[in-house]
Amino acid sequence: MNLSWHLYVMAALYVVAGINHFRNPRLYLKIIPPFFSKPKLLNTISGIAEIILGFLLCIPQTSIIAAWGIILLLIAVFPANLYMFQNDKAGLGLPKWVRFIRLPLQLVLIFWAYLYTN
Repeated sequence: MNLSWHLYVMAALYVVAGINHFRNPRLYLKIIPPFFSKPKLLNTISGIAEIILGFLLCIPQTSIIAAWGIILLLIAVFPANLYMFQNDKAGLGLPKWVRFIRLPLQLVLIFWAYLYTN
């Protein structure tokens, strides 16, 4: 199966999500657990990482490295999703069941990125 167009969809999603870190930082700052210091820096780093990795996915010579980078990024941001699920103030007004769905969705996103690691 040719997954190339799926790769570009994934790349676009990460670039758009990364840009959104700068367009609407309060949304992301709200879900960063308080035990992390420098939430603004973490938001900036994750936004830049999403943008760069999204673009690198589109370059054949760097797509495998980018896919591994996305997997690592998804693992790194998992505490924010868990905090969002556990804390109603960080829940962005979403119902608890929607916040719960985000947790296993991370595994789906990791698997999707894994498809491009070889």
